[in-house]
Formats: sequence, structure tokens, C-alpha cells
Amino acid sequence: MTEPARWQGRSTPFGMERDPSRLVAFSDAVIAIAVTLLVLEIRPPQDTRHLADGLAALWPSYLAYAVTFMLIGQVWANHHVMFDQIRVADRMVLFLNTVLLMDIAFLPFAASVLAQAFRDGHGQRAAVVLHGLTFGLAAVLFNAIWGHVRRHRRLLATTIDLAGAKALGRRFRLALTWIATGTVLGALFPPLGVAVIAMFIPFYWLPIRGETARDRT
Repeated sequence: MTEPARWQGRSTPFGMERDPSRLVAFSDAVIAIAVTLLVLEIRPPQDTRHLADGLAALWPSYLAYAVTFMLIGQVWANHHVMFDQIRVADRMVLFLNTVLLMDIAFLPFAASVLAQAFRDGHGQRAAVVLHGLTFGLAAVLFNAIWGHVRRHRRLLATTIDLAGAKALGRRFRLALTWIATGTVLGALFPPLGVAVIAMFIPFYWLPIRGETARDRT
């Protein structure tokens, strides 16, 4: 019995083209593990005689957890938005997505470093820069994936037109600029850098104009 034509791969300069559903499922699993590991970095106070004070002193851990969780949530949401518009994935898409997942898996460590630096009062600049660079790399990889599939339009779904593709591209480029700005400011004044990166959260939950056919009518 032969495989249905729509599932059959096709040889290209970037390798075999594949249905991206397994890539998306694997990405969901890695992202789910990453956000779960974030909470494990919050250590309960050892001195239970002053538990309230100990819990209050963990505010940097709560902040790092909340900001990083919501940013990873945005990565997950925008990853789905992007791959909703990708019909098939070639080897380059597989490679870039793997590097993206490697970066996401590093985020619990970056969040832990950020929390520890603010708790200790030392190294905040380096911690904010590390946190920002890690998210900045994710933004670079989003742009690389989307740029690749736009250059090779056979990879794109037929449901997205040029205007929609440009709208997604603008959103991803803005993310790169926004995070880079927060990272640079964090190297100068760490609380401001964290605040700028955190401001990224509400904006990026907004829908993207041109993302759907309804938006383009």
C-alpha cells in the first residue's frame, strides 16, 4: 500500500520536505519541560521560624519566574502562529528549530541566574544581559526560520498571502529590536532592562494584523 501523496517527501537542495506536525509536537514538549523547570529554581526558605520574611525575600525568584514563564509562553504561541503558515519543513527548518529549542531549554538556567543576582545584589548587569541575550537568540532564530520559508515559498501554506507573510515578518523583527534594546539598557541599569523586556509581554499577546484571512478582507 503506497503512502498518500500529500505525506510523501520531496527532495530539495535543503533535504527532504516533511510534514511539520511532528516538529511542532516535539517543540511543544520541549517548551512544556522548560516552563516546568522554571518553578524548580524557586527554593523554599530553610528558616521556617521566619517563614513570611523568607518567602518575601524570594521576590527576585518570583519575578524571574513570572517574566520568563510569560516570555516562553509567547515563544510557544508565536511558534504555533508561524508553523500554522508552514506547509512543509525542509532540513534547514528542522535544524533552525532544533537550535531554537536548545536555546529555550537554556532559559531556566538564565532565569535562575537572574533571580540569584538580584537576591545577592551583585552581578545584576551580567544576569540581565545573559537573560536578554538568550531571548534575543530566540528572536534571531524566529527571524531566520521565517526568512528561510519566505525565500522558499513552496514551504508556505497557500492560506497566507504576501501581506500576511510581511505582517509576521514585521512582528518577528520588532521582537528582535525590542529585546536587544532591553538587553542594552539592562547592561546600564538592570531594573530598567528587565522592565523593558517585561513590557514585551502584553504587546506580543495581541493578534497580528494580516495573520488570518479575515484580517486581510
